[in-house]
Amino acid sequence: MDTKRADIVAAPSRLPLREMLLFVALLAAVLGVYAVMGGAYSTRMLVEAACYAILALGLTIQWGYAGQFNAGVMGFVALGGFSAMFFSIPVNEAFWGSELPGELGRVLLYMVAAILVVLGATRLDRIGVPKRLRTIIAVALGVVLYLVVINALRDVTDQIESRAGFIGGLGLPVGVGWIVGGALAGGVGFFIGRVCLGLRSDYLAIATLGIAEIIKAFLKNSDWLTRGTATVSPLPWPVPGPEAVGFTLARAMYLSVTAVMIAVIFFLLSRAYHAPWGRMIRAIRDNELSAAAMGKDINRRRLEIFVLGCILMGIGGAALASFNSMFDPQGYLPLNHTFLVLVMVILGGPGNNLGTIFGAVAVYIIWIMSEPLALFLMELAVSFGEGAFGWEAPTNMDSRALQARVFVIGLLITLVLRFAPKGLLPEKVKHVA
Repeated sequence: MDTKRADIVAAPSRLPLREMLLFVALLAAVLGVYAVMGGAYSTRMLVEAACYAILALGLTIQWGYAGQFNAGVMGFVALGGFSAMFFSIPVNEAFWGSELPGELGRVLLYMVAAILVVLGATRLDRIGVPKRLRTIIAVALGVVLYLVVINALRDVTDQIESRAGFIGGLGLPVGVGWIVGGALAGGVGFFIGRVCLGLRSDYLAIATLGIAEIIKAFLKNSDWLTRGTATVSPLPWPVPGPEAVGFTLARAMYLSVTAVMIAVIFFLLSRAYHAPWGRMIRAIRDNELSAAAMGKDINRRRLEIFVLGCILMGIGGAALASFNSMFDPQGYLPLNHTFLVLVMVILGGPGNNLGTIFGAVAVYIIWIMSEPLALFLMELAVSFGEGAFGWEAPTNMDSRALQARVFVIGLLITLVLRFAPKGLLPEKVKHVA
């Protein structure tokens, strides 16, 4: 026998007992919610959990595959929601039937030209201009052109708000908005990645968190584009709505759409994970210096995985906004759209696609059901206290029960980090000897 041959040490085949037990427990929890809360409520919960599963898959490939900690998930979710709104709601004839689109297009052309001029100024050193003078010229041009363009844009947007309310939509099929939402989030992720992926993981988290807040602030204050805090509703669905087939059936049909999306994404990510590209990404994550020594383009691969994760976040955000049938920039919160997704990935297992889906559904069930459960326990305690001690029931029990969500999620993440730091379904690593 040739002892020089390298043998692959594969783990012995076994029944995935742990996975089966966890998913059986999750199925039992879902059936319990259906029994207690009814079909319409429970189906809505599952649709929202499916949308969050898409968001969590986007984060798990960034953090689990490549070790990139993205603390700005909320911003990409908001971009997806904006795209779903802009492409699907009806056309606003008060805007498109006037001269305002031409004026807005002219200002946008000015903006593009200003950006090109500033970019050209940053390359003046290539024709012999000293670098310090180049920087001064680029900064001065940037400030002056920004003031000129922003003043012109403000004049046009004021007219849009006073005469048409806001731009409105394009009246296209819902799926177009979802696809463009993923592309828009990916484009913004590409810009962020080119600037920030050279930073250490903690600085990357701070940078993405700040950019997410900038995106939210822009959408919230652009009344001419999004109606700001006035919200836009109703957003159309890709399936017949509740008014046509009833709440339960309509939500079940929407759930089938999101389930198919998750199945396709799961299949593609699993193929990529086990392909040479996936092994290369994990090699960069585990030992960047060794991967670079083997000739791998570290920055390009890290940018690829970051953009891919942002695309999934944009698609998930678009699906979630369409299901809620409302676009509200003020409703995007770091707790709901960043921290909660992070908890889902931690619970399921970073880098494990199946574990991430499990974590998304499990955490969302806990998140949703903690409020009615806390309210039930509070009412039970108040009833006992009134009978035994003469207590007076507080008037704000509903809001206190809502706050129990934060306590329950905090307790959950503490327990997971203490007893299962790699998640309930950790990433499976094959060892080669």
